[in-house]
This record gives sequence, C-alpha cells and structure tokens, in this order.
Amino acid sequence: MPSRPCGSLAQRTVKAIRHRIGLRVTHVDASAPSAAPTSEARPILNSISSTSPLHLLAPHSPPLPASTSITRQRSIDSFIVLTPPGQLRDHGSYVGIHSTGFRDFLLKPELLRAISDLGFEHPSEVQQECIPQSILGMDVVCQAKSGMGKTAVFVLATLQQIEPVDGEVSVLVLCHTRELAYQIRNEYARFTKYMPDVRTGVIYGGTPVAENQAMLKDKTKCPHILVGTPGRMNALVRDKSLKVSGVKHFVIDECDKILEQVDMRRDVQDIFRATPHHKQVMMFSATLAKEVRPTCKKFMQNPLEIYVDDETKLTLHGLQQHYVRLEESAKNRKLNDLLDSLEFNQVIIFVKSISRANELDKLLRECNFPSICIHGGLAQEERIKRYQQFKNFEKRILVATDIFGRGIDVERVNVSISYDTPTDADSYLHRVGRAGRFGTKGLAIMFVSSDEDAEVLKQIQSRFEVAVPELPETIEASTYMSA
Repeated sequence: MPSRPCGSLAQRTVKAIRHRIGLRVTHVDASAPSAAPTSEARPILNSISSTSPLHLLAPHSPPLPASTSITRQRSIDSFIVLTPPGQLRDHGSYVGIHSTGFRDFLLKPELLRAISDLGFEHPSEVQQECIPQSILGMDVVCQAKSGMGKTAVFVLATLQQIEPVDGEVSVLVLCHTRELAYQIRNEYARFTKYMPDVRTGVIYGGTPVAENQAMLKDKTKCPHILVGTPGRMNALVRDKSLKVSGVKHFVIDECDKILEQVDMRRDVQDIFRATPHHKQVMMFSATLAKEVRPTCKKFMQNPLEIYVDDETKLTLHGLQQHYVRLEESAKNRKLNDLLDSLEFNQVIIFVKSISRANELDKLLRECNFPSICIHGGLAQEERIKRYQQFKNFEKRILVATDIFGRGIDVERVNVSISYDTPTDADSYLHRVGRAGRFGTKGLAIMFVSSDEDAEVLKQIQSRFEVAVPELPETIEASTYMSA
C-alpha cells in the first residue's frame, strides 16, 4: 500500500526549502539588527530566489525584490525571515507584514468563496499575523483580545491543510465548555460550505456516550474534524472508540482556562500523548498569563508566539466602560432602569451563581423583559437550545454565569452588565469582550456594592491602565451603538 504524503503541497515545498537552507523560519524581534547573508547562505538564497516558489514562505507578500533584507535572530538555533524592505511593522514582540485581504493568503478557492459569502474582506491584525504561518503547519500560541477573530485562524489553517480520509479524524479541537464547542463546530460549518467532503463533529459530556461511539465507528459519519471538551474526548480515546493515530492538527481554544484546571490538563495530556508525535499544535486565548506560557510551549516545537506584550492593550477599542456604586438591595431597581433607558440590540447580564441567574431571569420576565438564562445547572440539550435562541435573536436579554464569559460570540450583543462583580481582572476582560466584538462599539457596566467589589474595580483599572468612570445620568446612544 503506497504511503500517503504528509501535509499539503505548500508544506512539503516549504519543508524542502527549509531543508536546503538548513534553518527554520519564525518570527523575529523587530529591534534585532539586520545582518547580511553568510557566504554559505548567499548562493543558496540566490538559487531559491530564481527557481523556487518563495511566496509560500510568506503567502501574503509579493515576489521578493533583489534588495530583500534578511533579519536574523541571535540565538543558538538561528532563524531567518525573508521580507521585502518597507513591509515590516513593529508590533512589540513580533513583526507583521501588511495584508490587504484574505486572497493574499493563497487559500483554497472553496475557502475564499465561503469567506466572500460571509462578507469578510479584510483580515484582522491577529489573522494577518497568524494565518500565513499557521497554514504552513507551524505551531502557534496566540494571545489576542476578545472579538478579533482568533477562531477563524485555526479554522482556516486546518481547513486549508486538511486532506480528508473516511474513518480518520485529522483535527482535534479542545475547549472548556459545551457551548464553545458547539460554536466552534458551527464556525467550521460556515467555512466548509463549499467543502462537502469535510465532516465536522462535536462531542461533550452530558450526552449518551453510545451516540458518540456509533458516530466514530461508522466511516460514512466519522468526522474529519472533531470538536469537544477534554473529559468526553479522553474517555473515547481510552475506550478505543476515538482513534487518533491520524491526527495532524491539535488545537486548544481558551487554553489558559483548560491548562489551569488540573483535571482538564490531565485529560489534555492523555489525549496529546495518544496522538502522533509529528503534528501541528495551536493554542489561543484572550488572556494568557506569563506563568502559563511555558506550559503551553511544552506541547509545541519552536512555535510562532503572538502575545500582547503590553497588557493594557487587551482592553477593547470602541467599548465604553463604566461602574455604578449602589447598595446590594438597589441592584434590581437600577437594572430595571438601565434596561428601560438604554438602547441595545442584545444585552448579557453576568451574575455569580446559578441561583442568582434563575432568580434574576424570573424577575426580568415578570417585568415583561424578553429574558433567558444560561448556567451550568441546566441539562445539556436545554443549554444548547437557549444559546441558539439567544444567538438567533429570539431573546434580547441573557442572564448568565461566567460559563458564558469566554469565547462565546453573539454578534448583536452591544451591552454587557456585571450585576455581580467578576472575581478578577481577567474575568472582567472576558465578560466585557462579549460586547464590542471585532472592534465595534459597545457598553460595559459594572455594579459595585461592597469594598470587595471596589477592590476588583481598582485591580481592573490598574491592570489595564484604564480609567473606568462612574456611569453618568445620561449616556449618548451613539457612543455605544454602531451606526
């Protein structure tokens, strides 16, 4: 039986080029001094310039001019980046190359057609930085603020490279909640509109394991891309229902949340060890503490690292942030007033417990507000049903615990209210990130009713170097409503 070549044509070509040069391609420090090619490297580079498809090294840049500069990172294992002069932009810890559109990434026609149908024209900054390297199979660890299209990075990267084989799972995507798994599956569905041979499945706890086993056993139904929570996925790996010997791409979304929890981290490690040694690993999150980054990199080989060096940059442009100082007993009245006076498409109200979510949702519905609530105490089918109702604009107000604070994308949400103060600054960032997605306008309001709440507010302002003023008596709708 003939062996199947590993990776796409682009990957194999780039591997050959890298092998000839004897160096790896990666990001570099923009402040590093330029260095001329060594005498040994110069003839090889000249040869490649005239005969090889160098655009595959940087698919969104034009052909290299004769004056191409070579920037070298000073380390034991040397790296080079080939970049035409004038195209480098300093982003602190990494170098960006300007891209005018998704077509410049040389994606499959099927993907470009789906992207066009979805109305996307220009990639976000994080997509410009990550996609060119990720579609070539490079390991990636990426921290970027909420709502900037991180999900599309790994969705497009894996779909660009996938070579579907019936009965074989090629891509594993791990996330920490069922709702996020469901959302990621839907993202794959949107981008595979013109790739009918690619199947995507989703698995999570709380559903009959026999259904998952039957799906994986049937070659005509077995997904090529499997999205799920670590616990259920590891259980299927352990009982041999999920065969991961063909996995080529291993993705973790909201990686800090997963790797910080001991039980989830153990499941991830077990799954990871069961997959082939040679595979692409990508991890993403809006918040990634410096203490967690080494843990992420243990899963990778020479990854492209995209971080927001200055953590103050994590706050969202276009998002108005305010607090309201009040007594605990006055929260319901103030919330009622806000929902009456504010203009909003959809609003998410965050509370600290399941009981608070149920009580507040009941109160809002009694006051004739179109409310619905989501929390971890609901049966799985009910959670998914309610999530879809909110996403489909059947309900305009959602009461939720922090289970809804990470990664969930509902594009019409433009107001986030923390009825109960978040536990820390990172939780605050994820909450307010539900509004103002992809750089649009939004409004975030936090209720402060105790000294502990005031301390959290102080931490938020210190961490992000942002002044969160008190909510004025009136606020102009144009400041938080997109035209």
